[in-house]
Amino acid sequence: MYDSLLGPFLQYGFMQRALLGSVVLSVSCAPVGVFLMLRRMSLTGDAMSHAILPGAALGFLLFGLDILPMTIGGLVVGLVVALGSGLVSRFTVQKEDASMAAFYLISLAAGVLLVSWRGSSVDLMHVLFGSVLALNDEAIGLIVSIAAVTFLAFGLCWRALVAECLDPLFLRSVSRFGGPVHLLFLVLVVLNLVGGFQALGTLLSVGLMMLPAVAARFWSNDVRTLCLIAIVIAVVSSLGGLLLSYHASMPSGPAIIMAAGGAYILSTIFGRRGVLASALPSRRHRSA
Repeated sequence: MYDSLLGPFLQYGFMQRALLGSVVLSVSCAPVGVFLMLRRMSLTGDAMSHAILPGAALGFLLFGLDILPMTIGGLVVGLVVALGSGLVSRFTVQKEDASMAAFYLISLAAGVLLVSWRGSSVDLMHVLFGSVLALNDEAIGLIVSIAAVTFLAFGLCWRALVAECLDPLFLRSVSRFGGPVHLLFLVLVVLNLVGGFQALGTLLSVGLMMLPAVAARFWSNDVRTLCLIAIVIAVVSSLGGLLLSYHASMPSGPAIIMAAGGAYILSTIFGRRGVLASALPSRRHRSA
């Protein structure tokens, strides 16, 4: 048991870097996913993860596996999509979800065309799905920096972020910081998706952000508690997914997301607000 659980991380440096990167990513992404869920923007995270593809692909094609160009490209395109869809919804009759869908579909198609035009199927798979086992010191440094920025922003704007989740119109009516807080939050979403892209690729980076968050919803209503539970689920999923990929020779990124999916299914059944908890009171009532 000891060798099975700890042996891979004690013997191999790439497993240690993968664990460190995925744990830091879990601590940073999971709270962002909680706020996306509370704002009813869960699918926005998925759209944004696709939207960063052309920028990351362009950086990859021009500079190879250099972290900085891929990060800058993904960040710029992600922000353009987020701000562009917001502006369209604000100044036209189209709702934000529809404009976001249009922008992300255009971005996804452009990214795939870029990689297929100049790259190969191997390049496309790398950009789409990443490789957490190939994280180097530069990538880990980027993930740690994004986590630090995320926690600094949460520390400074926590109350405003929570208030906008509960009643964004009220916050904007009583404070001029409503709009900037929303913009700051979108920047945090894009930053964490760019960080997740380094390990999980553009398609799966949103998984470690949203699955732990929606799983945590079955255990608590308090925002702080939701964030803590989501972080624990994400960290355990990262550890379990890496072990599963090592022992079963599975791709590491999908294994991590599948572990998080398993945690979600268990939470829906056994959570304090899950299926069993909802069914037991009704059974007691019928028996009485």
